[in-house]
Amino acid sequence: MALLWIPLLTLFGALVPVFTTRHGRRACTLATLVAPLLALGLVLAQAPAVLDGEVITFTLPWMPLLGLDLALRIDGLTLLFALLILGIGSLILYYAGHYLAADEDDGRFLAYMMLFMTAMIGIAMADNLLLLWLFWELTSITSFLLIGFWGHRSDARRGARMALVVTGAGGLALLAGLLLIGEAVGSFAMGEVLAAGDAIRASSHYPLILALVLFGAFTKSAQFPFHFWLPHAMAAPTPVSAFLHSATMVKAGVFLMARLTPALGDSQLWAISLSLVGLATMLYAAWFALLERDLKGILAFSTVSHLGLITLLLGLGSPLAIVAAVFHIFNHATFKAALFMSVGIIDHETGTRDIDRLGALWSMMPITGTMVILAGSAMAGFPPFNGFLSKEMLFEQSLVNNVLGALSALIPLLVMLAATLSVAYSLRLIWSLFFAAPKLTREQKAQPPLKAHDPARGMLAPGLFLAAMSLAVGLFPMTLAAPLVNAASLAVQGDTSPLLALSLWHGLNLPLAMSLVAVIAGGLVLRQQRRLADIAALFPARDASRVFEAAVLRVIKAALWLTMRLENGSLQRYQALLVLTALAMVGVGLANLETLTGERGLQPLDGMLVLGAALMTFGAIGSALSHRWRLVSLLMLSVVGLTVSLTFVRFSAPDLAMTQLSVEVVTMILLILALFFLPQRPPLLVSRRRILRDLVLATALGGVVAMLNYALLTRETISIADYFLRESVPGGGGTNVVNVILVDFRGFDTLGEITVLTLAGLATFKLLNRMKLFMPAGNLEGIRWSRHRYPMILAVVAQILLPLALLVSVYIFLRGHNQPGGGFIAGLITAVALILQYMARGHDWTRERLPLSYPVVAVSGLAIAVATGLASWLFGYPFLTSAFGHFHLPLIGEFELASAMLFDLGVYLAVVGATLMILINLGRVTTLHRPRLEER
Repeated sequence: MALLWIPLLTLFGALVPVFTTRHGRRACTLATLVAPLLALGLVLAQAPAVLDGEVITFTLPWMPLLGLDLALRIDGLTLLFALLILGIGSLILYYAGHYLAADEDDGRFLAYMMLFMTAMIGIAMADNLLLLWLFWELTSITSFLLIGFWGHRSDARRGARMALVVTGAGGLALLAGLLLIGEAVGSFAMGEVLAAGDAIRASSHYPLILALVLFGAFTKSAQFPFHFWLPHAMAAPTPVSAFLHSATMVKAGVFLMARLTPALGDSQLWAISLSLVGLATMLYAAWFALLERDLKGILAFSTVSHLGLITLLLGLGSPLAIVAAVFHIFNHATFKAALFMSVGIIDHETGTRDIDRLGALWSMMPITGTMVILAGSAMAGFPPFNGFLSKEMLFEQSLVNNVLGALSALIPLLVMLAATLSVAYSLRLIWSLFFAAPKLTREQKAQPPLKAHDPARGMLAPGLFLAAMSLAVGLFPMTLAAPLVNAASLAVQGDTSPLLALSLWHGLNLPLAMSLVAVIAGGLVLRQQRRLADIAALFPARDASRVFEAAVLRVIKAALWLTMRLENGSLQRYQALLVLTALAMVGVGLANLETLTGERGLQPLDGMLVLGAALMTFGAIGSALSHRWRLVSLLMLSVVGLTVSLTFVRFSAPDLAMTQLSVEVVTMILLILALFFLPQRPPLLVSRRRILRDLVLATALGGVVAMLNYALLTRETISIADYFLRESVPGGGGTNVVNVILVDFRGFDTLGEITVLTLAGLATFKLLNRMKLFMPAGNLEGIRWSRHRYPMILAVVAQILLPLALLVSVYIFLRGHNQPGGGFIAGLITAVALILQYMARGHDWTRERLPLSYPVVAVSGLAIAVATGLASWLFGYPFLTSAFGHFHLPLIGEFELASAMLFDLGVYLAVVGATLMILINLGRVTTLHRPRLEER
């Protein structure tokens, strides 16, 4: 249960800044920090067992039929990411409390940060693939909110849209890949998936699975060619950049690749894909980091490059390469978060992030300079910092790989080139900011010189701690890093994880020589940085944001063109396209049948069936022929509905018959109210050609549907009816199988249906609440409407019927679990009885005597249904699990109670509230006077 509290604490922590922001920024920040620190404490409490190789799990059934459980785990890899997310996240939250301007909405900002922290900790702890995907998508949504936090800036809006579109598309691809994995394994449980690597790789869908999963991972971790969104996400506030785009969110992709390595790795396709993409990303981004002028842009491209490095190591796939990848995840998070916070300080104090305008800051900001030197040296891979250790491991593994066959010899050379560029842009960051003179243009020289100083300790402390951590891990790797890295590597590659021997000195060897060459070459490249920038300017790169916006506009224009071709305002065209699509789909299926007639005979005809078919045919044809006389057409249509009800009775489906009858009455009332506002006599048809077209389509569809029914009725089919008939009483405690299905076996479907019904009712209520339409004085022929709007006979009959209808409604509701009835039918009967009062007496008269708020009724019903489902969790059962029992009372005898009755009560109230919201508001929008413009 302790595992569940970790994401719950961060989730509840998102509410803290909302309620504490009024007490001041310091109090709000400190109060917000309580939740992640408590969650961090819970993680650390599990650390000793995890470091010993244990995997701690927690599972709470949620939707077992979908394979989705609230399943959490902590193993070595989860422990590593949880410490990064909660530890570095807490430091950044404290930093953010000092970074934001006084007029910023810090409560909303901190709430967004806590929601993102929840999503990331959920990804790291998920022990179910579908649960992982839910948290994965939550990171996309929350990062969109954080990147676009400064919504008044166009670059923030563009960056947020770009990140959401790219990572959202990757999320959809990932979902498809995870579903295919679940199909291949037969489960979405993480443990079973990781143990079924051979089965997944043997599947014929393995290449597709790998492509979909890697597409999701590459888009999230900004791998080439999906890297372009990350630099534009730097429009976010610096704490966002430090947290989302260096330490956590962009690590979600590499986390996914590491997590699924046992399931998808160990194949040539995996190794080549990750190696090539990692190499391309590492080199491409390192080059642009060297050319970039914006400080956050430099760090953004360097982040992309280092993520490519991790991807390359995962692609190389050897045991030590996996260790190096895991180690560099930790190292990169520490020094990159410190660098982002340093850049935020410089921007905060100087008002600019242009590296050419900045320079000689050491005398003004020595503490900030120390932070940048420490973290920048780690990023460059200088000894004795942690970045040097993982870079040495990369050099060593690049020399012994055979991923690309004979071309594998190119990998060490390309890695050397990337390391050289890394040294160059790291040295440029340190030297240009604190020691070199600013490279000012003539206009900039005319401006006042920049003045800055080190900020308050609250802004310095988090970054200094992480920068010092980069140095400490480099000096004492076996003490500070080896246990965690070993546990994380064990979670990725199992028992094949090698024994770690992390140290600064491994003797004079080739990796050390490569490091020395990279440092010297990086210094030489830095000296030529200006010349390289001038050469690169000869080949101007296209702005990714403009390319993205142009692509979006092209998609919108194409969609608009297609929409205008399909949606021209003609209902007949829409129906014709729908009918043609149905004909094509059903026709293909029928064409694959060898014979239309199956081995089973048809049921014998009798007079009642023939009469019913004739009535339905008469009603359908009559409704079409009399469509210009709306009331007559409705009456003909009601004949069809009533005959369908009798058909259900004939074939022993009383529940369906009562439902159909109730729905028919409500539908007729709705249509009468709606048609009142339409022209009383529609225009004549425009052409016989259209009549012929519609007749051909209707005949073709009717013939195909008849053939489909004939083919089904003459064949033996596998039915689930036997299961429900057998399990209705022992599983649901009711003999009315239909009602048990609705409130128990398929209760989640019913919950979704009443949710949609309630939302539709609320939408109608909102749209029609203040609408007033003029009611004409007469009909089309000029005959005036009767002055008596409420006939006496209708009023008397309605008054008599109301208590009887309500009594029948209660009876139908109470008997529904064992006899035909239930909450849905009872709700419709109640709604019809009440709407009859409104029709007989008018809205104002009825409202005075029945002061009910139907939106409250509908929402209360939905809340009761949801609460009934949640109550099952309290007893350790899946959502919406029902319980029943038999009880005995003196004088009354034995009776049965079922929790499904409460759920059915929610259905009843939702149906009553939603139906009356729609009908009553539609019936009272008329007024006797013409509304003036200011009244509308």
